[in-house]
This record gives sequence, structure tokens and C-alpha cells, in this order.
Amino acid sequence: MSVQLDNTGENMDESLRIQRFEQIPSSLEFESLIQSTNVPAVFTGCVNDWKAFSKWNPSNGGLDYLQERVGSGIVEAMLSKSAPVFYGDLRSHERVPLPFSTFIGYCKQRMQNRDFGCANSELESHGLIGRDAEHAEDAPEQIYLAQTPIMNADNEEKVQLETLREDIETPAFLERKTLASINLWMNNAQARSSTHYDPHHNLLCVVAGCKQVVLWPPSASPMLYPLPIYGEASNHSSVALENHDFSTYPRAKCAMEHSQKVVLHAGDALFIPEGWFHQVDSDDLTIAINFWWRSNMMSSMEEHMDAYYLRRILKRLTDKEMDQVLHKTSSTIMGDMKRHICELPGNGKADHCGNDLDQACEEADSKEKEVQQKNLLQDLEPIALQMILLLE
Repeated sequence: MSVQLDNTGENMDESLRIQRFEQIPSSLEFESLIQSTNVPAVFTGCVNDWKAFSKWNPSNGGLDYLQERVGSGIVEAMLSKSAPVFYGDLRSHERVPLPFSTFIGYCKQRMQNRDFGCANSELESHGLIGRDAEHAEDAPEQIYLAQTPIMNADNEEKVQLETLREDIETPAFLERKTLASINLWMNNAQARSSTHYDPHHNLLCVVAGCKQVVLWPPSASPMLYPLPIYGEASNHSSVALENHDFSTYPRAKCAMEHSQKVVLHAGDALFIPEGWFHQVDSDDLTIAINFWWRSNMMSSMEEHMDAYYLRRILKRLTDKEMDQVLHKTSSTIMGDMKRHICELPGNGKADHCGNDLDQACEEADSKEKEVQQKNLLQDLEPIALQMILLLE
């Protein structure tokens, strides 16, 4: 049984509305009714039975438990100068080695200093406010354990928290999936991710704390201005979360109208299909686990077919753009012609209006083709245009 969320964007297609499921689906139900639609879904209480749900709770000795289990093992943390916003672009953050016990110490300190004034005063005493931090140990609120691997099918050597695997249960509806990775996401202070999409299907499970997730379907891509595909963060939006520059990104004004927002509490899980843009806000001391697996389509694609599929996709995109340009151009031209075509001659008669209309329509068709050819390349999405030129 599902319950439809009521915070859908104004222009969201009915078929793309996110639903909340109070009962956990079976593997077959998930495959046929949820994953096949390629639409996100929320599962309430999905992880309530995990050992992690009770043992990792910071309010119930969970930090001591985690510190005891992992100890001083080294993890790779994200250090961001733009915190609490953590942008995926490598120019905006760096990965730094950090003892897990040190990060847990930051979390304990945060719990003791719930008064933000006290926390800021302590940072000021160390000279950390107003300048860039040089070391991870000096900037606890700029540190985020993001995508720290518990299991990684492609690179077992980089698994840093394998000892926590036994506290996690793979949800029954994913048991038949070939998982690419399982990762820990943990922040000691409020954190915000940049807007991005994942190249895999994703199940985000909140173990402790709370997360707010804003989602956009892949069709909203033009409004979010993804970074160039040849860069290191091509799955991230160019539009800044703070101080939007609508003069540079005018289509971003309409982005929120096509978004949906969900709030995940401890125990909840969110299925995010591949290609769906999402932006995540996390409360203090939020702990989450995510599972990534390849979609059926990506799993079945042979490498030698990549060029063919790419050309087909680009053809579809350009056809869509061409239809929009033709519609916009023809509407403008015909509107102008209708205003002038039946103007009465100086003698007050309209004997030649019929002939004029036929001739004007022919002229409109000719002008439409000319304008379309001139403007089509200018109106195409930049990324699609670049790829067409590269492939020709």
C-alpha cells in the first residue's frame, strides 16, 4: 500500500509523482511496480530492524559503539571551504585522510556544544573563523564523511569500514540485485549537498537524524545546467545553491516548479533512480547508508553499442528541440501574418484577401524554414550540440 506525497512541484507530471510506501515491497513488487517506473519512492520504517538503527544512535551511546568498532582506522573525509554546502566539483573540496576516532570526537563535541554561540566561540579561539582551514583536524564543521565505503565491488582495497557491514541488512527487495557499493554518510554539523544525479540506482537509508531531499526528473536537466560531460563532476548542476545567478542561468528560475521534496526520518529509505537530480540537506549528527546498483538497462548494454546508443539519444534530443523551435517560430510568424494579411486596401475593399492569404501562407512557410535553419543550432542545448559536432 502506498501513500502519495503532497509536496509535488506545480508542473510535475502525474506519472512522476513520488509515493510513500508504508509496507515494504517484495523483490518482485519492487522490480515490477516501482523500479520499472523509474520514479523515486519512500519506504517508511525500512531499516528499523537493523542492528545499526539501535546501536548507532548518537543519543543512546551510538558514538561510543562506533568508535569502539572502527577505532582509529583511517577514513577519507571531505573537507570543504564552502561548508555547510559541500559541492561535488573537485575544485570546491578535497579528500583528506582522517582517523575515524577523530571524527567521532568532533561528533561528541558537537553534542556537548548544542549552543551554536559556544561552538563559534571555540572556533574563534583557534583562529578558524574568517580564514581557510589548513588541516582537517582544525575544521570539524567543514568535515563530512561522504560516500565512505563499507562494501565496494569494483575496488575492495578502498573499503574503509568493512567492520560495520554486519550491522546492516540489505533490504529484502534488493536481495536479487548485484550491488556496486554500500557507503556510509555521516555529518557532525548541518550539511548540504550540491544538486547532482547518480549513474546508478540508489537506496538512501537514514539510520539516525533527518534528511530533506529535493528531487528533479531527468527531463528537468535543461533547467539545472549540468556541468560539461568532459569535466570531473559532469553529474552536478552548475547552478549555485546560494545566490542564484539567473542572468547566467535563466532557465533555473523554473527549476523548483518541476521539483519534489521529501523528508526522511530515522528508519526511512528513499529509492532514487539513476539520472534523477537530487539535493540533500542533513541535520546535525545524521547517519545514513546507501546502496548503489546498476539498472537493468546499463547492465545489459554492451560497450561496442555505446556509439550507436549515443547517436540515437542525441537524434531524439535534437528532434525534440527542432519541434520546439518550429512550433515557436511558426506561431510567431503566423501571428504576424494574420495581423497584416487582411488589411483593407485604400479603397476600403478586400477583393484580393483570399489570394493574398494563399500567397502569404507560402511566404510564411518559406520564411519559417529559413528562420528555423538559422536559429536551430542556437537554440539546441549546448551539450547536445557539442556531441553532435564531435560525432559528425
